[in-house]
Amino acid sequence: MAKPGVSERGKIDSFIVMDLMRDAAAKQRELEVSGSAQQVLHLEVGQPSTGAPSPVKEAAVQAVQGDKLGYTEAFGIRPLRERLAKHYKHRYSVDVSSDDIAITTGSSGAFVVVFTAAFDPGDRVAMASPGYPCYRNILGSLGVEVVQMPVCNDTNWQPTVAMLEDLIKDGKPLKGLIIASPSNPTGTILSPEDFKGICDFCARNSVRLISDEIYHGITIDGQNTCSLTYNQDSIVINSFSKYFSMTGWRLGWVVCKDAEFKKGLEALLQNLFISAPTLSQQAGIAAFDSEDELQAHVLRYKTNAKVLSAGLPLAGFKDISRPQGAFYLYCNVEELIALWGVADSMALCRLILAQCAVACTPGLDFDPVRGGKYIRFSFAGATADMEEACVRLQEWYKGKAV
Repeated sequence: MAKPGVSERGKIDSFIVMDLMRDAAAKQRELEVSGSAQQVLHLEVGQPSTGAPSPVKEAAVQAVQGDKLGYTEAFGIRPLRERLAKHYKHRYSVDVSSDDIAITTGSSGAFVVVFTAAFDPGDRVAMASPGYPCYRNILGSLGVEVVQMPVCNDTNWQPTVAMLEDLIKDGKPLKGLIIASPSNPTGTILSPEDFKGICDFCARNSVRLISDEIYHGITIDGQNTCSLTYNQDSIVINSFSKYFSMTGWRLGWVVCKDAEFKKGLEALLQNLFISAPTLSQQAGIAAFDSEDELQAHVLRYKTNAKVLSAGLPLAGFKDISRPQGAFYLYCNVEELIALWGVADSMALCRLILAQCAVACTPGLDFDPVRGGKYIRFSFAGATADMEEACVRLQEWYKGKAV
């Protein structure tokens, strides 16, 4: 008897960094079983090594003790949405109503409902390559045609208006554009002028602009710009995971001013998620009272970026991106692949994990075409871990290069 089939929607690429997290955990168990005191250094995942800010944890305790923590309305609790509206006025001088904000189950939940509400099967949606793989994978599962724009150091690893114009010159409509500034995996930022140019292109050509701003607040060199500054029809996605150091709390948000779009967004949230975690929502309000603690994290990221930027070239990593925000470096590893005789960046990452106990992410996660020549490092961890990673990688490289 034949087994039931499975949907084509599930036949998408894995999120490779999550596979690497699993492999890193297995490596740590192997070290412990062998009696080694060595620890795996986690430079693969974009996750702060710090926990939630102290006021958030205190607010969570109070919520557990004093609130039944039942469902909330699909768009989230009003006090959190009102606090976010104040945040946009204070940080960006942008007027946002609490009615324009939807609280989501992390930014991942936001991507699912926003992409579903915005696009139909067969629509063409553009994104930079390298770029966050889950954009590509979620859109693919929805039957959307993903149009990848190859970016490089010459364009600061960001898309340009010229690239976008080229996508529509043959008359094929472009339904959407996803941008990320700061970007993952390169950490680069669009200048205000370039950001405005892209926003204007989208307005002229009726392209739905979705701006992933989850790394806002983590600024190393540059200026974060909210898309709403230049395009009131854009949709903003953000999260408490990165700057606010709350990855496991699964709390994100969407900003959208389009009444028709919000109606569909609310229906999708009701049916797919009911509501974001109530405890996280209650505690998340206190995140905005944690600026000193959070800025200390940003200072550490800046230090970590300097440590890796200085240390990785001595281990054979080339053409390292210059991070302006977020906590990533993107490196060319063609010479290392040749030196070690491995197939691509995936194989090189596995070799580095096996021989150095340093976890990093292959560029194939972010760019299926050119990513076999690149690796991403996350410097979201402790500075001591960055320093130790450089030591291990330099010794590994010198031992082979001699």
